[in-house]
Amino acid sequence: MSSTETPLKRAAPAPEAAERTREPRRKGVRVPAFALNLIALVAGVGLWAWLASLGVQALPGPAAVAGRAGELIADGTLAEDSLASLRRVLTGFALGTLLAVPVGFLMGWYPVARGLLEPYIQFFRTVPPLAMIPLAIVLLGIGELPKIFVIFLAAFLSSVVAAFQGVVGVDRTLIDAARVLGARDGTIFLKVVVPASAPFILVGMRIGLGSAWGTLVAAELIAAQEGLGFRMQNAQLYYDLPTIFVGLITIGLLGLLMDRVLLLAERRLTRWQETR
Repeated sequence: MSSTETPLKRAAPAPEAAERTREPRRKGVRVPAFALNLIALVAGVGLWAWLASLGVQALPGPAAVAGRAGELIADGTLAEDSLASLRRVLTGFALGTLLAVPVGFLMGWYPVARGLLEPYIQFFRTVPPLAMIPLAIVLLGIGELPKIFVIFLAAFLSSVVAAFQGVVGVDRTLIDAARVLGARDGTIFLKVVVPASAPFILVGMRIGLGSAWGTLVAAELIAAQEGLGFRMQNAQLYYDLPTIFVGLITIGLLGLLMDRVLLLAERRLTRWQETR
């Protein structure tokens, strides 16, 4: 008996020892997100400079692009183009979002509205907004209106589906519980459906914002005289790669800044939601 008990007694502490050995692994060093972003930025610029030094497809280096950006900033061209493009994107995005949210709510809350509107939404979602440019020119002319319309369409089609999915995805238990407590449809909609749909709406807005910026360059094909897209297309005629890169980087930075503003709003408005 003693020969069999001794190994068992020695093996008893093994789970505790294993637990102690696993404990330090859980406590990993957490790197701040800002530090990771900075590392990624430095690595990206380093890779860019290395590829430019190899002469890959006459790729301009960071120094050449920075020099061209300085020239465009000094003569005010970059500021004028940025403001013109930002005005178009903000107008189209705001109009598209303001219309998408109520339409999405109608489709999600009322089956009749869903049956009437959903075929049109799904139809136009399969048509790229860029394909609407010729029609926009014929119907709306070559002023600012067709440019804003194309951007509006891109933002609207992205946001309306998110708002619709937010409404239909609300937990039915919450709605039934509110009805049991005597809440009417209007109260349920405002107090239950709208808050529960907020994360979907904000995600849809972020997707719509990306679509709006992605449509900008093509929208500024419509007889534009200023704007980042216009400047890039004009530089293409002269094979001016540094100017094209300045436009690309400016669009990316403006889009990133606006996305971070929406992300901040999402975090403030959806604090009740569990996140990782």
